[in-house]
Amino acid sequence: MNKRPHLLLIDGMALLFRAFYATAVTGQFMVNSKGMPTNGVQGFLRHLLLAAENKKPTHVAVCWDMGSKTFRNDLYGEYKANRDVPPVEMIPQFDLAKETVEAFEIPNVGVAGYEADDCLGTLSSRFKDEADISILTGDRDILQLLDDHVEVHLLQKGFGNYKTYTKAAFMDEYGVTPRQFIDVKALMGDASDGYPGVKGIGEKTAFKLVSRFGNISGILEHLGELTPSQQKKIEAGLEMLHLSRKLAEIRCDVPVAFSLEEARFGQIPETFMELMEELELKMVKRHLVTARINASFIS
Repeated sequence: MNKRPHLLLIDGMALLFRAFYATAVTGQFMVNSKGMPTNGVQGFLRHLLLAAENKKPTHVAVCWDMGSKTFRNDLYGEYKANRDVPPVEMIPQFDLAKETVEAFEIPNVGVAGYEADDCLGTLSSRFKDEADISILTGDRDILQLLDDHVEVHLLQKGFGNYKTYTKAAFMDEYGVTPRQFIDVKALMGDASDGYPGVKGIGEKTAFKLVSRFGNISGILEHLGELTPSQQKKIEAGLEMLHLSRKLAEIRCDVPVAFSLEEARFGQIPETFMELMEELELKMVKRHLVTARINASFIS
């Protein structure tokens, strides 16, 4: 019997932002001789390399946002409107990170009008019946994608540290299914994404209600069983509740042009090593030497 492929899907946006801010707060932008900051790219690549070493995937792809506006902004103008513009030192590193991924012969995946999350959702949904999927991210929203053959590895502090969730582990910890997590998010809202959910309903209450009634429809059907305060809050915020549900759900039907074969992963290409030299990515070069993985990730 053939062993199932193992597809590692990487949330490029989450890793790059995390890597940038890990050093930017102390002003360590790691500027090369051309005057280009590389701190975000170097941290991003180190996350990618460590994940490849630890998870030993047969296939890898990196998903990205393609601009700041998506279908969610059309639904709700305030979506992510509270986020600051990226620092000037970070802006050139978006394209630079994609360039390094391309030199690694790993597919960069992104579709205009959708977020990286939606590409992660689409690829995991498309290939979970034929491959084991590992998603590397720092974003807890991705937990809604957990399934029988889909794991999520949430980045923790430092490099190579993850909190790993399976579908069963998530249900044990939270008492709801990954799909029900969407309804939880709809109720509690998401301050970082800029949508309020139902004002006055926090995370603890949201989990409790969804666990008891199953989903938003179940809660509304049994509104009379809620406390007067909860009833009042939900009735007052009904329109935003339904909108928040649409904003919280990761799309799994994005028109991504992608085949599993193009994501096959193995030896580090010479093009990647040459680009490391050209960009003077000393931290990445040092990691490769230390890990002794210049020849191949496949043991």
